[in-house]
Amino acid sequence: MGKIYIVGIGPGDSADITPAVLKAVSESDVIVGYHYYFQFIRSYLHEGAQCFDTGMKKERDRAEQAFDLAEKGKIVCVISSGDAGIYGMAPLMMEMKRERLSNVELVVLPGISAFQKAASLLGAPMGHDFCVISLSDLMTPWQLIEKRIKAAAAADFITAIYNPKSNGRYWQLHRLKEIFLQHRSEDQVVGYVRQAGREGEEVKVTTLAEFDPEDVDMFTIVIVGNSQSFCWNKKFITPRGYYGDTQCEDVGDKSRVGQQIMMKSFQKIRKELQNPDMPLWKLWPMLHAIHTTADFDMEHLLWMDDDATTRLYEKVQNGMLKTIVTDVTMAASGIRKGALLRLGIEVVCYINDPRGVEMAKEKNITRAQAGMRLAAEEHPNALYVFGNAPTALLELCELIRKGKCHPAGIIGAPVGFVHVEESKHAVKTLRDIPKIIIDGRKGGSNLAATLTNSVLTYDDAAQLKPGRDV
Repeated sequence: MGKIYIVGIGPGDSADITPAVLKAVSESDVIVGYHYYFQFIRSYLHEGAQCFDTGMKKERDRAEQAFDLAEKGKIVCVISSGDAGIYGMAPLMMEMKRERLSNVELVVLPGISAFQKAASLLGAPMGHDFCVISLSDLMTPWQLIEKRIKAAAAADFITAIYNPKSNGRYWQLHRLKEIFLQHRSEDQVVGYVRQAGREGEEVKVTTLAEFDPEDVDMFTIVIVGNSQSFCWNKKFITPRGYYGDTQCEDVGDKSRVGQQIMMKSFQKIRKELQNPDMPLWKLWPMLHAIHTTADFDMEHLLWMDDDATTRLYEKVQNGMLKTIVTDVTMAASGIRKGALLRLGIEVVCYINDPRGVEMAKEKNITRAQAGMRLAAEEHPNALYVFGNAPTALLELCELIRKGKCHPAGIIGAPVGFVHVEESKHAVKTLRDIPKIIIDGRKGGSNLAATLTNSVLTYDDAAQLKPGRDV
């Protein structure tokens, strides 16, 4: 009686074949598999070894031939790409052994799966709980596949997708994207690799919103990240959680302890949000606002231009935003000094400037209004932040309408009962200026400062890791 090795030869690069599999291949009398894969192992065959090809979609014939040969005393090696136990020949061989009541010894040797190879090329996307779904409905009804897709999307699994497309299977990946967008943010990281480990290899990282299923073929593995996944330095990363551990190695590092507490608070807040899957550019300032106020009304009061946080942070990154103007000193004091120093940004406030004090007396206006007039002259392109004075915000609107300044952005959170709501309505009409506003009568310098901090630390948003500069 012979023996059957059931092996995975990896995704296609001979360097990814394990030594145990190469040993099994080299001692086998017969190799059974799809002919395309013979090229990867032919050089390891011993003299006289034969290769038998049963063609595509002939897996059962392949298994029967392997048993027939092994039962005649041959050492047979059944090869699969990737890992033989993942959409490979191992389950079929085990079932057939039971069906035939065969005494042939089966030895399963693992291989590197295609999703593992793709993951390594993308970076480290599989760092937490994940699932693997095949879109092939040849042996699984689509209704069941769609049920699994919905479960994976809702449960925040990292999801690797096999068999995403073929000539006859052209719409299923579009449907998968549609389902994921119902449960995940548009900023969700997606990576895909074509011909992983083979000639013509292509590696791409994008977002769920930008992902184009038409850019995928049957030789592609697609990986959708979870809510913690992020793209850094063109690499797709899903953190395991080491930086989110509430334990701190150095308990004497008070700033680190503070950051850990803030991270845990953000996680709790997100779980209590009515809409935790809002786009990241809105989620990040939202979490800051609620963390500062403990007021979940912020979920309804925070108003933003589309992609405002991203647009403002891009101005920080490219050096366009070098100055922040606040209406009052209290708002200025809440903006993190560590972030300002790290980014090379200065904060100015004119509320106590002698020139403004004198102007306020002469013109019969508030000192906050006078401060805006001075700021417009000296820093016309700054980020303007309001946490107290609606008159200052209304003044800025007039200055912009008269063409005397064009701010990089506006954060509007004045608080009170007189002209507060009107000032917020007015600022919303300004086009081409990214704005973050707290609607209604609520607001305050603490809110204005924390919203500013959310802009300055937006590069930490994908990891949900606030408090770098605490």
